Amino acid sequence: MSGTSHIRVAIADDHALFRRGLANILKTYDSIEVIMEAQDGQDLLTQLAFQVPDVVLLDLQMPVLDGIKTTEQLRNRFPEVKIIIISMHDDDGFVTNLMELGANGYLIKDSDPDEVVKAIRTVMEENYYYGAFLTKVMHRRMVERSRPRKPSFSSQTPLSEREHEVLQLICSGLTNAEIAEKLYISDRTVEGHRTRIMEKIGAKNTAAMVVYAVKNGLY
Repeated sequence: MSGTSHIRVAIADDHALFRRGLANILKTYDSIEVIMEAQDGQDLLTQLAFQVPDVVLLDLQMPVLDGIKTTEQLRNRFPEVKIIIISMHDDDGFVTNLMELGANGYLIKDSDPDEVVKAIRTVMEENYYYGAFLTKVMHRRMVERSRPRKPSFSSQTPLSEREHEVLQLICSGLTNAEIAEKLYISDRTVEGHRTRIMEKIGAKNTAAMVVYAVKNGLY
């Protein structure tokens, strides 16, 4: 990854075989450094008092402190840490709720190791990672909420028309620079819109913004 020597990764999973196996696999990849293994959320938070990783790979079903509660605490105490959920759960509502809590990505446990590494690198560069699974979830949510015509801007939303336009472009995967070029505004203006959108809808990150847009028929 350009500009970064190593991405420091922590793995929290109560299944020792899976946790250690994943750690050993990740250690074979350039620029990935596994600095921490935890058997549950509380163990992870305890270890974070001594060192803080860039990315946490977090299981959901763990004793003592599960993935959901751990995600909430990580967002409050370590907002800069990227969180990628790794689980067997594939319920649409469950996944989108986790993204709203502030998770930066979601992978199912049988994902290919290359996809796990891609997710790690992508959340560091772009702050979120959809992946094939999460893209399918989003698509199903949009289909369920489909109307005879695509919903247009409504005065009931807290967003202005320009903010709504910026949000749609963010959902399409455009960078700030690409949005600025498309709308003929500056990068700084785009960043200002992005910040205000997050404040208005209570989103913790880009992934949560996309979830909001999908759930409210704005994308």
